[in-house]
Amino acid sequence: MSIVTVQLGQCGNQIGGQLFSTVLEDAYGKGGLGCTKKENTSYQEAVVERFFNVEEPSGETGVSCSQQMPPAARAVMVDMEPKVIQQTIQEAKRSGKWRYCDKAQFCQKRGSGNNWAHGFNHHGPRARDAVMDTVQREVEKCDRFGGFLSLMSLAGGTGSGVGAYLTECLREEYPHSFLANQIVWPYGTGEVIVQNYNAVLTLSHLYQSADAVIIFENDNLHKICSQLLSIKNISFQDINKVISQELASVLQPAVSTEGRCNLPGELLERLVPDPQYKLLGVRTIPHTSERALAFSSFTWAGLLKHLRQMLIANAGMEEGVDWQIKVQARDRRLSSADFTSSLANVLFLRGKQCETTDVTPFSDPRLYCSWVPQNAAFSVFRNQRPFHHYEKYASLLSNSQSPVGPLGCLVGKAWNMFASRAYIHQYLKYGITEEDFLDSFATLEQVINNYSNM
Repeated sequence: MSIVTVQLGQCGNQIGGQLFSTVLEDAYGKGGLGCTKKENTSYQEAVVERFFNVEEPSGETGVSCSQQMPPAARAVMVDMEPKVIQQTIQEAKRSGKWRYCDKAQFCQKRGSGNNWAHGFNHHGPRARDAVMDTVQREVEKCDRFGGFLSLMSLAGGTGSGVGAYLTECLREEYPHSFLANQIVWPYGTGEVIVQNYNAVLTLSHLYQSADAVIIFENDNLHKICSQLLSIKNISFQDINKVISQELASVLQPAVSTEGRCNLPGELLERLVPDPQYKLLGVRTIPHTSERALAFSSFTWAGLLKHLRQMLIANAGMEEGVDWQIKVQARDRRLSSADFTSSLANVLFLRGKQCETTDVTPFSDPRLYCSWVPQNAAFSVFRNQRPFHHYEKYASLLSNSQSPVGPLGCLVGKAWNMFASRAYIHQYLKYGITEEDFLDSFATLEQVINNYSNM
């Protein structure tokens, strides 16, 4: 089955371009040496079907039958300014490995100025018909349509404002299709003065329309680049590479113990048992620079021990994990702050000997809510083919209490600004009312309360 990706704003388009490059690098890279030719070919075909559309050469396109056009990404690109879209298209074209479809883009000449209301109430409605027509064309190209993956930022105006509006449009037009939004959480120190307003408004709207929201925090990603990958001058491209690798590690083909594929619908059914709990996070291990990888050796037991501790200690990476935090029996827990409780976890193992790896520590019922059936809380997907540059790679897609801290901090900062009426006039002039703010605060306060009391 195929996934149609909707790239929204500067952040979403740059991540999308990197994601498609990453999945192809994995499919046609060194990982193929770790499996049979038949298995490798099957994996490559599954990757192409999932993320790309292959057009057969014909006389009408001016391409001879002996030539094969690069596969075209199953993507719709949306931005209010053309610069980033044009750069992303050119980078894909220069790679020679893949490309974007012609006429799968929507852009204008002027952005949203980091104003959520401008994007949601002004640019969004203007873009709706053209974007929905483009989305329909991409969906119709899929022999088997598996759902949408939207890529966007919380901090800006186009990615967040237009993104929230178009997510509602997708839900309205495709009410029975799976819809997941990948969002990039802004730096705690701030990129945009009104980023907390934008984030609160975006998250509250996504919670009404998306099936799941996959969160990547810029602060955690920056630490991975700095401390684990030893990158000195960290750019957004470096951060996007980490996001793309972690996303690819859960989206590339893998099979569950029951023989099910890791398609969006399958994952969301396992991870979101209740629509009040939609916030997902990704943890992966290891993170190692290519230079250091040649001198590194990993065991499945060591990787999974670290990954489990990252989960319960709410750590974004393997370095600096607090090993003092222990899982306690439910009746002896003093507070929810003791360790991070989960609603559901899906583990992905990629590489040699993953089939025989012991994953029972992740099935510990103490890790999960008491009301979640034990047989529904944990799942594992495997693929013996090595992933990207790694012989062994583990990923954990979780619905847990991890977002409570960052979300509470974000809502608190936004509320303090709102209470002093800072910058409110910039939103009111584009049709957002104070009641809209209050509704968004109330929605997210309820989300925080639900997760805190898991």
